[in-house]
Order: sequence, then C-alpha cells, then structure tokens
Amino acid sequence: MKLSRKKRRLWIVVLAGLGLGTATALALTAFQDNLVFFLAPSDVASKNPGPERAFRLGGLVEAGSVIRDRTPEGKPEARFRVTDGPATIPVSYVGVLPDLFREGQGVVTLGKLGADGQFRASEVLARHDETYMPPEVADALKRTGHWDPQKGAPPPAASWNTMQPEAGRTGG
Repeated sequence: MKLSRKKRRLWIVVLAGLGLGTATALALTAFQDNLVFFLAPSDVASKNPGPERAFRLGGLVEAGSVIRDRTPEGKPEARFRVTDGPATIPVSYVGVLPDLFREGQGVVTLGKLGADGQFRASEVLARHDETYMPPEVADALKRTGHWDPQKGAPPPAASWNTMQPEAGRTGG
C-alpha cells in the first residue's frame, strides 16, 4: 500500500510537529528545574516551598540573632534569622560570611528549606555599601508595608516584629 504525496506530507508535518513539541517540553522542563526564585520570609510562610526546591531567601538579618560557631570538621558556621517584618526564617550557613554581613542589614541567601523549617544556605550575599539594598529585599519590604522609600531609610530590623505596616500606623 503506497501513500499518496499529500498523505506523506501530512505525516511528515505531524511527526515534525510532534518532535518539536517534545523537544520544547523537555527544554522547558529542564529550564524550570534550574530556575531559582526569590522569596521573602512571609512568602515562604504562605507558599511553603518543598524541601527539594532551591530558592533565594531575602530580607534583613534580625538584630541579636547571629551565632557564629565551628562545625565538628572545623569549618566556620553561622546561624541567624532573616526577617521581612511579619515572618522570620532561621538560616544556617557553613562557610565564610561576606565581610559586609551585619545584623540589621539586607541579605540574600541561596539554599533549601529543611523539613524542620531551617533554611540551609549554600551561598550568602550581603549589601555592598551603606545605601544599597538588594532590589528583591526592597520590594519585599515595600510589599509588606514596612518601608516607604519616600519617607526615608527603612526602619531597623530589630523593630520589625513589633511594628505595624505603614498603612496601619497611627500618628507621625
């Protein structure tokens, strides 16, 4: 049984479309696995990303939360909390922290959230001067109502857990 020229062309087009669709689906799946999303602590509390999902956690290092120690292997280890006001996430990091890492300053960490709620960072990025704040951190602060850039510098991180968002404040 010989196919006519039209039917052969139709089969070629169908198979090419199927091949292109499969290749596109595989490429998008691979790309999705390599995407790293930014989340603020309040986003983590509401979205609850799975423990296998790597993401960037950003906010301010809560004042008084930094504990520096050494692992049994002798590597430097730091534990601290990252906050955006409404929520706080405990973070652990094994490695040397950036020189500009400070309490009350903006930080972006890359890692995974453990089943115990502890964020295990594989990388820690800190601001590079007194006026810089990572754009993701600034957006998270604005979104939660804890900072209006038109009214000046952000409030110190130590006061966030006791503050009301800008819209809910009374007085000055």
